[in-house]
Amino acid sequence: MDESNSVWTVDNLRSYVHDTLCRQENLVAEQFELQTIALTRLGVRCGLQFLLRGPRSVRLGAVWTAEQNHVYFYNARGERFLKQPLQNPVAFETKAA
Repeated sequence: MDESNSVWTVDNLRSYVHDTLCRQENLVAEQFELQTIALTRLGVRCGLQFLLRGPRSVRLGAVWTAEQNHVYFYNARGERFLKQPLQNPVAFETKAA
């Protein structure tokens, strides 16, 4: 079953991104924290950026765009390794703090 089908909330999205990034570099998910940054355009939230810092200065990332409802995953070299459309709309607050 495709895990992206179970993404409905920001928490589900965060978990899905964390698991996907850890699998890409064979990292133990419990040992590495995922940082989440809200992206804004003209004062309106438009997506989320995810950053995972692994061992030996390894940095992995992902960007979720609310408008397109896609997640773009990037490996340690900064190259995109996956573009995943999500099946369900993610409940997301668009008002910036």
